[in-house]
Amino acid sequence: MPISALPDDVEALKRLVLAREADLADARARQSSSEALIAHLRLTIEKMRRDLYGQRSERGARLLDQMELELEELEAAASEDELADERAAAAADTTVRSFTRKRPSRKPFAEHLPRERIIVPGPTACTCCGSTRLAKLGEDVSETLEVVPRQWKVLQYVREKFTCRSCEGISQAPAPFRVLPRGFAGPSLLAMVLFEKYGQHQPLNRQAERYRREGVDLSLSTLADQVGGCAVLLRPLYDLIQAHVLAAPRVHADDTTVPVLAKGKTVTGRAWVYVRDERPFGGPDPPAAVFHYSRDRTGDHPERHLEGYCGIVQADAYAGFNRLYASDRRPEPLIEAACWAHARRKFFVLADVAAKARGRLPVVAPLAIEAVKRIDAIFAIEREMNGVAAAERLFARRQRTVLLVDDLEAWMRTERARLSRHAEVAKAMDYMLKRWAAFARFLDDGRICLSNNAAERALRGIALGRKAWLFAGSDRGGDRAALMYTLIQTARLNEVDPQAWLSDVLARINDHRARDLHQLLPWNWAPNPVALAA
Repeated sequence: MPISALPDDVEALKRLVLAREADLADARARQSSSEALIAHLRLTIEKMRRDLYGQRSERGARLLDQMELELEELEAAASEDELADERAAAAADTTVRSFTRKRPSRKPFAEHLPRERIIVPGPTACTCCGSTRLAKLGEDVSETLEVVPRQWKVLQYVREKFTCRSCEGISQAPAPFRVLPRGFAGPSLLAMVLFEKYGQHQPLNRQAERYRREGVDLSLSTLADQVGGCAVLLRPLYDLIQAHVLAAPRVHADDTTVPVLAKGKTVTGRAWVYVRDERPFGGPDPPAAVFHYSRDRTGDHPERHLEGYCGIVQADAYAGFNRLYASDRRPEPLIEAACWAHARRKFFVLADVAAKARGRLPVVAPLAIEAVKRIDAIFAIEREMNGVAAAERLFARRQRTVLLVDDLEAWMRTERARLSRHAEVAKAMDYMLKRWAAFARFLDDGRICLSNNAAERALRGIALGRKAWLFAGSDRGGDRAALMYTLIQTARLNEVDPQAWLSDVLARINDHRARDLHQLLPWNWAPNPVALAA
């Protein structure tokens, strides 16, 4: 608007400025809403693709986390701008219509949630004529989700005594089993403490502070004592899960670092995981994961973990596994199946155009891009066969995949001969070519997966939790953590709520026959609906 067209009246100028501010607030609200909607749709599409085809790239999990964080920030900003628009419109003129954001449709609240009716008193007289002759026509119900703060209670087990009038003997019911001898905590409390520490990565000192704010004083040493007792109590279930995993024809193996507190410093220990998961080839046995802890990463540890095991091991190219594949290994050598995801990652780093744009790479390698495309074509066929029986997978691989694998090998050997041994792409090619028999083994066995992602997913919780608990207190603490990670991760693999399962197991295990302990394993566990309702 030109200056000459502006009014001379001060009040008119104020109204004009307020109207312009309202227009700007409306534009900001619309822009924020559009950005939030786009982020929501991108996240939805990415999740649908992940559900349909599995993980799209090595950075799939981190991409989802980043997109969810971005959506969280954009939604909050859109709400702020929408409220600011409403206030600006109200200040400018009542006739100015503020922008109303279109939010994604919300799912209805779950039916099992209890409902509390709060009656808003109706009018006692007609708002039109003032008459008091009113009759109820109906009602409108709007629901708001609310949370009740956690309630603590003390259970008193009262055992009445009775005396016999005939023999003067005294009769009394036996004392109920406690989870731990002389223990004061009930199974639900113990399950919550264990799951918070090992499933949600909340150290005991933080839990003790939170409980103290809620009016319950539980010292750190008291909680640690309960955790140690539960570890002993749950050890038989750990042994059963370990036996189940090592009875599989194929296991995934991997490890990650675990900082361990030492004198005046921390040392780097290792957490090892072995996963049994037959779902990719439609196997009948349930999935499970067993964890081990060690102070270092020598090859002696996987040899001890897999002592007596005979079958297929899917793992990366860690040299500590080499003695397991040796011909003189007893009772027999294990069969090595290499991970294509690890091999693809080496090419993907060199082909990452985004990293090049940020200046992290001097140049994007065209050979790496071509290798990623060829490997992705193999992965695309594998996604179509996910969950198919092993025989059908093997037939499809021999019909469709073997040509792609042969072409990839021939292409890499041709291009490798032209490269210097110092080239980064040459190192990525050597990683595969030196172990080509292990990489191509999936073409001869339908049970073998193309990647070792099952083990990496099992270790993801430890990698995320390291920033919360910082380090393990000792080697004994690392062993306890391995036991609890085994129980919690196995429950998750079988789509069982770990905390509910632990609570029920702790309540029943002392009174359960040893020969029937397998009934308490996550894949055999049936929740008690009465206990859950309570």
